[in-house]
Amino acid sequence: MAVHGCGGVGLSAVMIAAAAGARVVAVDVSPRALDLARRFGAAHCVDATSVRDPAEAVRDLTGGGAHLSLDALGAPATCAASVNGLRRRGRHVQVGLLPSPTGTTPVPMARAIALELELLGSHGMAAHTYPPMLELVRAGVLRPDLLVTSTLTLDAAPAALAAMDAAGAGAGVTVIEPWG
Repeated sequence: MAVHGCGGVGLSAVMIAAAAGARVVAVDVSPRALDLARRFGAAHCVDATSVRDPAEAVRDLTGGGAHLSLDALGAPATCAASVNGLRRRGRHVQVGLLPSPTGTTPVPMARAIALELELLGSHGMAAHTYPPMLELVRAGVLRPDLLVTSTLTLDAAPAALAAMDAAGAGAGVTVIEPWG
């Protein structure tokens, strides 16, 4: 499995997939996010800024392409890399979706058709899957508490949101404490 974009959603996917026994390839531009992905069970990490083609790196690391690839960011580059890193009859899941100037994120449809890929969109888990997931949390198999890397007060939230695109922005999940 490949996970493109290792923010909170992507890191959660890495943690869940690794706990389920998947060999995960994490792809991101942040060394700090990739360190967390490794900590949460990624077998391989690809720094998308240090390779010519992240999809090719995923294909190399998976012996021909991932069976499943999740784009947790939703940028045109991550969507394309996710689809292009799949093997024949692989499955691409689009979770993230960043705003784009055209309002769309292009999908490499020629590859999707040629390799008979399955393309899915997701807003998250279905409610009926919560009990087994929560049991994994209760048993300590999944540790969502480890995803939280910082906390801040509600007053500090506007500045933190404005700085999100800055180089070196935080990795992991930031929790806003409204009572602080």
